[in-house]
Amino acid sequence: MLKKNDDKLESLLLEKGVTTPERLEQARREQQKNGGSLATILIDNGMARAEEVLTCLAEQLELPYVELNDYSIDARAIERLPKEIAWDCRVMPIFIIGNVMTVATSNPEDVAMIDRLRRATRMEIEPVISTAEEIIAALESHYGSNVVLDNSIDEVIQELEEDEPEQEETPEKIRELAEDAPVIKLVNLIIGQAIKDGASDIHIGPEEDRLMVRYRVDGVLREVFSPPKSLQAALISRIKILSELDIAETRAPQDGRFQARFEDKTIDLRVSTLPTVYGENIVMRLLDKSSLMINLEDIGLEKDVLGQLHEILASSYGIILVTGPTGSGKTTTLYSCLNTMNTPEKNIITIEDPVEYRLKLIRQAQVNPKAGLTFSAGLRSILRQDPDVVMVGEIRDSETAKVAVEAALTGHLVLSTLHTNDAPGAITRLIEMGVEPFLVASATVGVIAQRLVRKICPKCRAPFEPSDDLLRGIGVAPAGKKWQFYKGAGCSHCRGTGYRGRVGIYEIMRMNEQLRSLCLQNASSDALKKMALQTGMRTLRQDGFLKVVKGITTIEEVIRATNVET
Repeated sequence: MLKKNDDKLESLLLEKGVTTPERLEQARREQQKNGGSLATILIDNGMARAEEVLTCLAEQLELPYVELNDYSIDARAIERLPKEIAWDCRVMPIFIIGNVMTVATSNPEDVAMIDRLRRATRMEIEPVISTAEEIIAALESHYGSNVVLDNSIDEVIQELEEDEPEQEETPEKIRELAEDAPVIKLVNLIIGQAIKDGASDIHIGPEEDRLMVRYRVDGVLREVFSPPKSLQAALISRIKILSELDIAETRAPQDGRFQARFEDKTIDLRVSTLPTVYGENIVMRLLDKSSLMINLEDIGLEKDVLGQLHEILASSYGIILVTGPTGSGKTTTLYSCLNTMNTPEKNIITIEDPVEYRLKLIRQAQVNPKAGLTFSAGLRSILRQDPDVVMVGEIRDSETAKVAVEAALTGHLVLSTLHTNDAPGAITRLIEMGVEPFLVASATVGVIAQRLVRKICPKCRAPFEPSDDLLRGIGVAPAGKKWQFYKGAGCSHCRGTGYRGRVGIYEIMRMNEQLRSLCLQNASSDALKKMALQTGMRTLRQDGFLKVVKGITTIEEVIRATNVET
């Protein structure tokens, strides 16, 4: 996008509360340094929501802003604009009237792109504005994926089976097989399909007589296909070669990483191998850099809870803890908090294991135990770097806990994670780790507990009448039922599951005088929880039920993700 008329756009952005003056100034500085569009910089750096920025841009340019989900696409427009050009320009043709084609774009001032469309269609082009996410979804729905896959998985497997590996497999032979074109195609197919399906992890697990490939989508594993056992060595070796791991080492766990390109995204894949009785098990974590930099407003916080969190983050010192099991979205919450505070005026430093996403303006350090860089050692070094905000990836031991609390009491705002079931449990956990109760009481600003629940698929969402037992399970009296409930019926969009995407449910405990008094008395987690509820805390299950009655998720999901007592 061009930089003209930025003054009008800036006024609209501030007038509508889309961004803050501080973030706008930060975006201006980046624009002066690297060029580009102010709107694009705000969106790409997570400084504002794409829909809100583009709505202001549409008003500035006097163009319509459209939500493509609400439009019925004209088949004539799709036939007129070739797939390659539509994908390359990231535009979605909507309809044709006379000699004018209306196309949705997130980049309406790209004159070269408009000229290219005009030449390709031999029509006049009328742009309207939509988000890049909706455009890509529409392109995939109407044109098909942009990923060019030479063969289907079945065809590749058949090709490989025709040339089965010999029984005696030396490292040299395995490497040759792993670098054959069919094996490379198969691995690319597995990764490409996982990215397209929105998987967070790929599991390649050896069984006694077969190999099982599963994707974790929306927190749930599902099997996608099962290659023959004879392909196990070549398939696993190909992944190890990509990750720069030792293919000859099959008796010890290994960790590596590599990158894959998908459409216009760069996906980091973190690879872990584990020797099992039937061969090496492979798990690949997919990390999409573009999906993490989001605002706190986008992660599922209710308005009152979001206000509480902003008050906590406004503290000049103290410790803020995020708790929950692995895979509950703690990293997303922490990075979103850092993104809220991230300005050139603040020195923010992190110590992580591993550094999953690179953040602009933030100094990030990777734990390296072999070099003596542990969480506790790294945290001590960070404190000599004059930080304003410190993020510790996880408090795992008493030494890290003590250093983190000391840092919080000496003028630093410290963010970290703990593995506890609920927010009050974080207080007792710190004390169990050897931190004195009076230090915990003084240092702690607030604790956030969270879980992820699956969202009802918007394409097949339908009214649902829950049973009385189900209502009792979430703590609702059937006689007092007065809400409309929903459930996904299952469709191609959600692959028959009834769910599509995930959202967080939260429990925020802000420290107050009553809780600090109990903490000084070394009170139990139950006593702390009782007091927190009396002073306004909402439990995970209560927050989940709010999302149930809004039609965002289901009762079953909330019950699955939360403990009975919450």
